[in-house]
Amino acid sequence: MPLINEYKAKKGLIRVRLRLSDDGRISWIRITGDFFMYPEEALLMLERSLVGVKFSRDEVSRVIHGFFSSGVKVPFVTEEDFVEAIMGVHDEG
Repeated sequence: MPLINEYKAKKGLIRVRLRLSDDGRISWIRITGDFFMYPEEALLMLERSLVGVKFSRDEVSRVIHGFFSSGVKVPFVTEEDFVEAIMGVHDEG
């Protein structure tokens, strides 16, 4: 069963659904919401870069910040918003 979160950024909503492997790593993740990411294919690249990452604030933050340093733009949503959205996941039930 996936873990989910809806995180309200200053100007946008980030929805995260993810699954964790037995060793505490992200095995699957989908990020959606009412935000725009440029270039468009960057969202898929972000999801791919998070698969296999240990589910800890330090590791997720490291990957997110490294990803955004490549020049990806998300107007009105910060890197930290994505970290908070991912780290805030919880059981659907």
